[in-house]
Amino acid sequence: MSAGPESKLYQRFKKAAPSLSMIRLENRALLGTPDLLIQNKKGTFMTCELKATKGYFCTLSPHQVSFHMKHKQKTFVLVACSPKLGSYRLYPGSGILELVDLGLRLEPLAEGLSACALVLERL
Repeated sequence: MSAGPESKLYQRFKKAAPSLSMIRLENRALLGTPDLLIQNKKGTFMTCELKATKGYFCTLSPHQVSFHMKHKQKTFVLVACSPKLGSYRLYPGSGILELVDLGLRLEPLAEGLSACALVLERL
């Protein structure tokens, strides 16, 4: 069985960000719970939803949107996308409605796995 796109994204991100402690969450009981619980070296905890898309829009469930609406601080969405869009983009959870509306036309916090990791390392 091959790994899905979000599982591959997790493996790539984990390799690109060795200073971040990541726990992959598999939660079928609490729908909308993000894919990753992350702690940086400063002790700051954050969550990150992983998404992969080939187009301009990533699919977010109503539960995922609701989670980010309720928890706006230190929550993020990491999107693996086409190389012409920067390959990897990090968005704040507080901008979830804009991400749903505008898709990847929304300006990200960072592009590229190293730059995305750096944002989280600095929190």
